[in-house]
Amino acid sequence: MSETPPVTLRKIIHIDMDAFYASVEQRDFPEYRGKPLAVGGSPTGRGVVATASYEARKFGVRSAMSSRKAIQLCPDIIFVYPRFEVYKSVSRSIREIFSRYTDLIEPLSLDEAFLDVTEDKLQIGSAMEIASQIKKAIKDELNLTASAGVSVNKFVAKIASDINKPDGLTFVGPSKVESFINNLPVEKFFGVGKVTADKMKSMQLFTGADLKKLSENELVKHFGKTGHFFYKIVRGIDNREVQTHRETKSLGAEDTFTYDLTTREEMHKELDRIGMIVYNRLTKNQLKGRTITLKIKYSDFTQITRNLSFATPVGDMDTITETAKSLLDKVDLADKPVRLLGISLSNFLEPEIRSRKYRDPEQLELFP
Repeated sequence: MSETPPVTLRKIIHIDMDAFYASVEQRDFPEYRGKPLAVGGSPTGRGVVATASYEARKFGVRSAMSSRKAIQLCPDIIFVYPRFEVYKSVSRSIREIFSRYTDLIEPLSLDEAFLDVTEDKLQIGSAMEIASQIKKAIKDELNLTASAGVSVNKFVAKIASDINKPDGLTFVGPSKVESFINNLPVEKFFGVGKVTADKMKSMQLFTGADLKKLSENELVKHFGKTGHFFYKIVRGIDNREVQTHRETKSLGAEDTFTYDLTTREEMHKELDRIGMIVYNRLTKNQLKGRTITLKIKYSDFTQITRNLSFATPVGDMDTITETAKSLLDKVDLADKPVRLLGISLSNFLEPEIRSRKYRDPEQLELFP
């Protein structure tokens, strides 16, 4: 009788740069160091924060927050406009450091990636040692810091990288995965935005352990298809491989409002804000698309989409926002209040660009 071969546990690292855009600005301009800084649009207009330095985060400033709100929270905050070409160049240097250890690299954006180091090029063997060396190389060569999560699957590695930011290194070994997920707050799970988190908490579901008490059918009943994912992930089951090439089908952002919108002026203002976020995401992932889609959900939860396709790919903020507003203006709202608006781009020029599809339908999260 032949013996069953032993199961090989994967060694996955998730690297996430610390306040990437803001850190690059503070590195390149000494006058910004140690000061609250926001990379994004001007607070005098309808700008949005792309990334905030840790000094600004102490005041509650966060990504995707309006610039006006940021300056209310932190009157001394410094705003700088993004230098995306610089960020792309730095990202390429970070990618080169990764490639010294493995070719199994899945970039999620300019500032984060998954690495599978189950078999590493240098035969180091220890994923923790590799993560430590990568962090050191980024610090020594680029004068930036990164946080790393190390575990047996992508889900746990990504969550772990966020635990000890900035400059963190967190390991969740095979024997600790179950307890780690049991204690994880529900808002930390992929696909759980504010609305879903509030729904879960109203059902007395606060942690992974609470979610584990529900059957798969119950999870699907309450949370739709995502319930299948919840059922597996709370049991530590995540068999997704690190994908070196993955085609992005669409990329966008949407928001469910705290109160229903009733005027086109309000809706145009929100589309300006959402459009800025979409523009930042496109630029961050080096993408342009031929099709712009507007999504509208009314207060009665009925939903429509409208789209416009271009002969050549577009990605500039003005085209995105003005097209979305034009599509909205052609819709007969019929006195129906609007509870959600979204903008997305698809039909991309460069399908080889490695990226992810942003799939949280309820919460705008520009950068982790």
